[in-house]
Amino acid sequence: MTNSLLNSLTLPAPKEIEAAVRGQRELATFLSTRQETQKITIQDAQDVTHQIELPTSSLTLLMSILGELAAGNAVQVVPVHAELTTQEAANILNVSRPHMVKLLEEGKLPFHKTGRHRRILFADLMKYKDQRDAESIQALRELTEQSQELGFY
Repeated sequence: MTNSLLNSLTLPAPKEIEAAVRGQRELATFLSTRQETQKITIQDAQDVTHQIELPTSSLTLLMSILGELAAGNAVQVVPVHAELTTQEAANILNVSRPHMVKLLEEGKLPFHKTGRHRRILFADLMKYKDQRDAESIQALRELTEQSQELGFY
């Protein structure tokens, strides 16, 4: 991911949002997750119809993408084995780049160096993020329990 794709996101236009809402609804109507592949048809610029067979998993992912677009969110598909710069990783975690470097140097996240530059695997970053989020939720539960025990509501 060293080509900074994560920095080039744009929000969907209103017409794209409307199309995403319709597309997600229609795809959900016909999507059968019991099949390994499914066939869809598309029309080219000359209105010629073409049938394409796709893995069902890709159509499920497409439904998720359409859902995000329908909500007005920008979407980026990142391969699990993508390598991120420290800035890209920091952006995903919503932390500063120096804090990201500190996490790496403390061994909280695996990384490797390409020359002088640190690179983080997207999969490793997401594993760390999930762990961090789970710890935050657990801490919030504990605080809630303590406040209830003390009579704070």
